[in-house]
Amino acid sequence: MINQLFPNAAELWPDFWTATLETLQMTFVTGIIAGILGLILGVILLMTDEDGLTPQRLIYSILDKLVNIGRSIPFIILLAVIMPVTRFIVGTSVGTAAVTVPLVLGTIPFFARQIQNALLEVDPGVVEAARAMGVGNFGIIYRVYLKEGLVSIIRASSFTVINLIGLTAMAGTVGGGGLGSMALQQGYQRGRGDITFLSLVFVLVIVFISQVLGNLAVKAASKGR
Repeated sequence: MINQLFPNAAELWPDFWTATLETLQMTFVTGIIAGILGLILGVILLMTDEDGLTPQRLIYSILDKLVNIGRSIPFIILLAVIMPVTRFIVGTSVGTAAVTVPLVLGTIPFFARQIQNALLEVDPGVVEAARAMGVGNFGIIYRVYLKEGLVSIIRASSFTVINLIGLTAMAGTVGGGGLGSMALQQGYQRGRGDITFLSLVFVLVIVFISQVLGNLAVKAASKGR
């Protein structure tokens, strides 16, 4: 029964395993780098806003526009546009290592805006109370915004990871490896629909597991408050 439904799968199971690991590698590496940089950028946007801790209209205006532009560029176009930069940094424009560069650049503005919105949900009264107690700006960021907004930050991170998994699949169109490349090159281009379908199933499983882990993290953070 399985052989009839997936006639080409048996000989490609090792390739599926390799493609899955490549997708996880791209997601993990990009998530770590873009997560750190996006968090820093989101905090800076929060602080320099006109209602922030250290209002800086010019800095905020520049960063806000850059984030908006970064979020507006379709990822498939970003892949092509920064290919020379990718080749300069990594030495090649194909493969999982090369695709990590545009993945990071595409994820940072998205995650930064998510972080900014998450931190804006923190009760302003708590911030004012911390100020009245003489807590400095960095203390407020760490003790108030990041602590009180932890649940929202985890939700934003979970949403970003799921979005990132979709981007890794799209990266397969330019030789980025992973399940997206598997679905396109081994499945669609060779007329093997079962390979394309199985690649989709593998991606959905990764998304489902990521969502479950994110929900568990949200529950744990909510109980710890």
